[in-house]
Parts: sequence; C-alpha cells; structure tokens
Amino acid sequence: MRFLATGAYVGFLPLAPGTWGSLLGLGLFVPLAALPLPFYGLVVAALLAVGVWCAGEAERLLGRKDASPIVIDEVVGMLAALSALPPSAVSLAAAFVLFRLFDILKPLPWLERLQGGWGVMLDDLCAAGLAQLGTRVLLWLVGG
Repeated sequence: MRFLATGAYVGFLPLAPGTWGSLLGLGLFVPLAALPLPFYGLVVAALLAVGVWCAGEAERLLGRKDASPIVIDEVVGMLAALSALPPSAVSLAAAFVLFRLFDILKPLPWLERLQGGWGVMLDDLCAAGLAQLGTRVLLWLVGG
C-alpha cells in the first residue's frame, strides 16, 4: 500500500514530490497511450479506485492529511489529464504544466477537505479536467 500511495516511493524524493509523481504519471502514459481509449479509461478508473483506498490508508499510516509523500493522486491526475490527447511533445508538455499549475492553485479547495482518500484524489481529478480542457484549447489554437 505504501509503495502504491507514494508512486513506487518517488513521493519520498526531495523537493516537489507532487512534480515527481506527475512525471511518473507522464512516464506511465507513454506505454498506456497505445491502448484503445476504453481500455485506457478502465486503467485510469482502476488506478483511481486503488488510489482512493491506498491514499486514505497512507494518511493514517503517515499521520497527516494528504501527506506530501502521497503522490498516487498526481499519477492518476496526470493520466487523466492526458486521456485521449495526441501523444505529441506539445500536448504532453502543455498537459504537464497545466496540471501542475491547477494542482497547486486548487481551483475547488473544498474537494481537498473531503475525508480520506477521496479528499486526496478528487482535487487532482479537478486539476486534470482543467488541464485537459486547457491543453485542448491550446492544441486548437496552434493547430495541433
């Protein structure tokens, strides 16, 4: 459980564990992008379900609400932000930057106040949705 919650322990890397978790999600996207969209969606949904459980358990284990080593939310959020986007350098970079921006800004801060793993995961899904939208607008503007 700790292995999953911390993104194979990348959450313990120094400086900006959320960024490391997002980079892990970006790295996982590369092989998963080859899946048909329904299967990709099932993988993300399964990781979300596992993330809700293990993030809640990790909070209890670490004794803190949304402790910084918990990065499964960034991993899943990054995968959701990249869903159905073309795997181009522009879309990957835009989704990454926008996801990190919205994850830090917390546009719907009340989501983080939900109890247990839901509070850890849902604010990142919100950030993912906004990053997805922003990336699609950017791709439309640049013709990509």
